[in-house]
Amino acid sequence: MTQSYRCWAVIDRSALRHNAKVVRERIGSAEMLAVVKANAYGHGLMGVAETLAEQAQLFGVANLEEALALRERFHLPVIILGPSLPEEMATIVERIFIPTVSTFQEAEAFDRIGKTSINFKVDTGMGRMGAVENEAVEIFKRVSELPKIDIHSVSTHMPVSDVDPDYTRDELVRFRKIVEQLRAAVPGSYKAHVLQSAGTLAFNNPTFEIVRAGIILYGISPLPEFQNLLKPAMTWKTRIGLIREMPKGSSISYGRTFITPKPMRVATLTAGYADGYPRHLSNREADVLVRGRRCPLLGRVTMDLMMIDVSHVEDVDVGEEVVLMGQQGNEAVCCNELGEKAGTITWEITTRIGQRVQRVFI
Repeated sequence: MTQSYRCWAVIDRSALRHNAKVVRERIGSAEMLAVVKANAYGHGLMGVAETLAEQAQLFGVANLEEALALRERFHLPVIILGPSLPEEMATIVERIFIPTVSTFQEAEAFDRIGKTSINFKVDTGMGRMGAVENEAVEIFKRVSELPKIDIHSVSTHMPVSDVDPDYTRDELVRFRKIVEQLRAAVPGSYKAHVLQSAGTLAFNNPTFEIVRAGIILYGISPLPEFQNLLKPAMTWKTRIGLIREMPKGSSISYGRTFITPKPMRVATLTAGYADGYPRHLSNREADVLVRGRRCPLLGRVTMDLMMIDVSHVEDVDVGEEVVLMGQQGNEAVCCNELGEKAGTITWEITTRIGQRVQRVFI
């Protein structure tokens, strides 16, 4: 089927399951919340959810739209990790999703609609969502008194677990104290969660009752020293659409930022920044793989096409597969490499892969 694709991503189900097993081995009896937001980090929401449904205990999404898509086929509990808009609340209650609540006013709005099980968020340093740390206990007590509100879980988010272990360890101590205070003030069976991918790898003691597994499930480690535990699930591919012999002094792409220093065989690939390949990789010594050999990107990435040097690859032909990210033969271009050369993070590389890129699950 891939013969008709100009740009596609092959998603390895066995790699997804392997990575989920790595998570399970590190979190013990804690529940695994599989984070499948942003089209499963660009890997394909429904295919990933189908693959992980038997290993996960909950799914985590960013918004109501993603939650509704999951509910069409899966019946695991779904936590909406982002804030809910007022017009979304009735549907969230009706479809029995678990919204994340940061303020008494949010909880009160859900209470007016109907019985709602919520995830109460505490801000311990992220500054994005959550009750302010020194006000969390009082807000939580007020929220718990609302007659139609049930507390499913209490959570926070770690902002620097991949770069600042000292702050992270202190944050974990602070969150544990808050959880203890909450449980003393409002006894109940609600669970707690704080660990995400970096936390699961480097700070997994204690785990609390739920762990949010995100990019780790896709085989990309936020901490390079743990990458060998994981198997990248995605191989991103395109094709050679055209091959031309270019004389010395030929300009390549917009801006004429690359001029051929000698005669070169230049291949035009059927992918560009509209497919999600970062334009910031232009003139950054980025490579792709052709027949297992690295071929440098030439000039600027354009919307639908980009050019590479294949002068050193014998007998290359139009229509051949090219690996933009992943392994081919004994060579690999990993997501971390693309992120570093583009001046961004791995999360952005995969989540920006466009909708016209076919996801092919194997």
